[in-house]
Amino acid sequence: METETLTLQVDADLVQAYRSASAREQSNLQLLLTLCLRGLLTQSTSLKSLMDEMGEKAQERGLTAEKLENLLRVG
Repeated sequence: METETLTLQVDADLVQAYRSASAREQSNLQLLLTLCLRGLLTQSTSLKSLMDEMGEKAQERGLTAEKLENLLRVG
């Protein structure tokens, strides 16, 4: 899949958390955001299908529930 850069404005705390994450964690977050945006912008994708796909891809890349919780914890 060809990728391009998309700039989004988010809270400074999120930027700090992202920048302090490992390269692998950043890659997992990018994947999750890509899948979420794709689901939101594509009407044919159901929320359940999107969540299933996100879970499968995240597991393939080593993202566990515990790691995700740590990544999402801000502050």
